[in-house]
This record gives sequence, C-alpha cells and structure tokens, in this order.
Amino acid sequence: MHLLLLLLACQGLQAQKLTRTERRIVATVSEQAPEAVDFLEKVVNINSGTLNLEGVRKVGSVFGEAFREIGFATRWVAMPDSMNRAGHFFAEIQGGTGKRLLLIGHLDTVFEEDSPFQTFERINDSTAHAPGGNDMKGGDVVVLYALKALAEQDLLGDAQIIVAFTGDEESTGKPLDISRYDLIEAAKRSDVALGFETATGFDKATVARRGASGWKVEATGKRAHSSGVFSERTGAGAIFELSRILNGFYEEVRGEEYLTFNPGSVAGGTFVEYDEKSGNTRVFGKSNVVAQTAVAQGGLRFISEEQKENARARMREIVSRHLPQTDAKISFTDAYPAMGPKPENLELLEKLSAVSRDLGQGPVTAYDPGRRGAADVSFVARYVACLDGLGTMGSGAHTPQETVNFNTIEALTQRTALMIYRLIRETR
Repeated sequence: MHLLLLLLACQGLQAQKLTRTERRIVATVSEQAPEAVDFLEKVVNINSGTLNLEGVRKVGSVFGEAFREIGFATRWVAMPDSMNRAGHFFAEIQGGTGKRLLLIGHLDTVFEEDSPFQTFERINDSTAHAPGGNDMKGGDVVVLYALKALAEQDLLGDAQIIVAFTGDEESTGKPLDISRYDLIEAAKRSDVALGFETATGFDKATVARRGASGWKVEATGKRAHSSGVFSERTGAGAIFELSRILNGFYEEVRGEEYLTFNPGSVAGGTFVEYDEKSGNTRVFGKSNVVAQTAVAQGGLRFISEEQKENARARMREIVSRHLPQTDAKISFTDAYPAMGPKPENLELLEKLSAVSRDLGQGPVTAYDPGRRGAADVSFVARYVACLDGLGTMGSGAHTPQETVNFNTIEALTQRTALMIYRLIRETR
C-alpha cells in the first residue's frame, strides 16, 4: 500500500511539470480514448492486405474523412497499374512556424483477403486479437487522435504537419524511386520524421533501424553421371559449389555487429525454375546425375551503407573462387536503406523522454536496432531527424495470434500529442 501511494505521489509531481495547456491536451485525449478504440476496430475490420488494393484504398478513405474533419487537406497518391499496389494516403496542414513534422504510418497489413484472420476480437478488457491492429493500424490511430486533440484545442496554429500512410509497407512496390517518391519529397520539406511502427514498451524508442537488401547466388556445374563427380573432367557440381559459397558466407562474413544475412530458400538439381511473384520453386534432379544448377536467395541486414557495401564486397569475393568445373554469380537488390543512430535522432529521443517523464510514464531510452526490422522511416532518414517505434503495443505481429493492447492507446496518444505540441512550438 505504501509503495502504491508513493507511485501515485510521484505521478502527481510529474503532472505538475505540464503547463495548463498541456494538461488540457492530456484531458482531451482521455475523453477521446473510447472513440479511438472504436475507430481502430472499424479500420481493422476492413481487410487491407497489401495486394487487396480496394481494401487499402478503403482504409485510406476512412482516415481521409477523419483527417478532413480536423482541418487537414488530404490526397491519394496512386501507383501505376504495373506495380500492383494501391498507393498512399497523405494529409497536410501548411504553416510557417515551429518544426516541420512528417508523421509516418502504413495502411496495409500482411493478412490478405484469403487469410482466416480477419476481425477485431476483444480477448479481455485490455487486449484484442486484431489483424494488423498492432502493425500498424494502431499507430495510425495514435497519430490521428493526437492531432485531433490538438485541433480541438486549436493548438495546431501555423504549423506544417504532413501525415504519410503508405499502402505497401509490408511488400514494397518496385521500383522504389516511384513507390517512395512522394514520401521522400515530403521529407525534404520537413525537419523531423516520427514513425509509428509498433512500440516495444513505454521505456523504449527507435533511433536506428537496420536496412534490408536481397541477394541471389546462382551456381552452375557440369551435368554428368554421378560416378564421375569430383573427377577432373566432371568437377564438383552446382550444389557443392553453392554449399561452398554459403559456408564461406557463414565463416568469413558473419560476426560483425548489426550485420546479418540469411538464405531464405535454396534449390538445386538438373533444372531449377523459380517464380518471382509467388516464391514457388520447381526442381528436377536425380541422385545419379551431377547437379547442373543451384540457386540460393536471401536477405542482408545492415546498420549503414558502408557496412552493406563491405559485406557485399566480401560476398562477391567468396563467390568468385569456384570449385572445379563450376561457376557462380551473385546479384543484389536494394529494399530499405539503413537508418543510422545520428545525433539528431538522439536529441529527439531526449525530447520524447522529457515528455514521458513529465507525464509520469518514466524515461525513454534507445531500443537495440539489431532487434528491429526495416520500415518506411528508413527512406527519409538521410533528410530529417528521425524517431520510430511510437505506435501501439501488442504481440504476435505478422501471425494469426497478433494482438493489440488497446488500454495503452490513451497514454501513447497523450505522449504523441505533447511531443507534437512541443515540437511545433520550437524555432527551426
């Protein structure tokens, strides 16, 4: 009992650090909290798997109506039909004072129309199963209701705020210079980007994210009867060559902090046919025939462009060595750039931590970038100061067990609203 009273007293002291205006903001968020949860349930129940273009656009339309109600101009940026992506939602108010903000979320989820996991279902008084509710429609709702609270108190004033909710974060449209053009252009007109991907706790935020790159190794060997394998005439075959390469990656590239690489699929035999769109592979081979073809595809994660390029150089060198009568080549594809832990990001973290302490939520420290995947904020990291991981809390993202803790939305929205309020009152 004494400990509980002490905690309550500490929270009361923290609240005293808020200005009268900030206390009004906090109170407004609390009043809107039940509505925010209802809104989350509404958008979760609209399937918006990345390839459900109509569903993604429908979720964007629901957010569009809500943002227009609080004074934002909205637009939908369509993607070319050839990209098979719905497009992106943008909302904006234009002004000339304070830090210029870019608030980033995404509308799509990993759960397509044929997924059996489709609806928001409350488990208890704090948690719901929700496809994409945590990753990341919940984060989008935090953005909306933080701005809604500020708008209702007439506190957005002459601020410049751009909201960007992409429609293909879970499976990014290619080419990237088209699918991420508008997001990057928005960053060039901003000073700060806040990302609302899943939070890892009240005490953590993301100042750095690893980038993501794809790689593909294609090995070839001499097709022959297996009785001749290892002979000077026949050589080792494609599968042994590919095995040598993968083992070389493991032995010679592995170990550097924040650098990881993973072969996600491997196939070898006489013939290998890979369908880029579906990810399915067809293989024909026999145990008495030396493999003619072998293919491995994987991902590479890195904390900087320098680390990425150094790793690629070492991988190319390993591929170039070759077993007898074999050949091999490696190719790379870019996906997400790295978001490095630059000083401006750490300064933002300190500002968030101050807001959190003033709310009685405790200090906020940097989350380990090695434990976070890539995200849209990475595309703008070279242009603005960035902070991510400001969305909702939950578990099981990308699985049929995904949950969202809707009882944390109120506190997280209060923190976001005060963070925005303080930033738009700063000088540039």
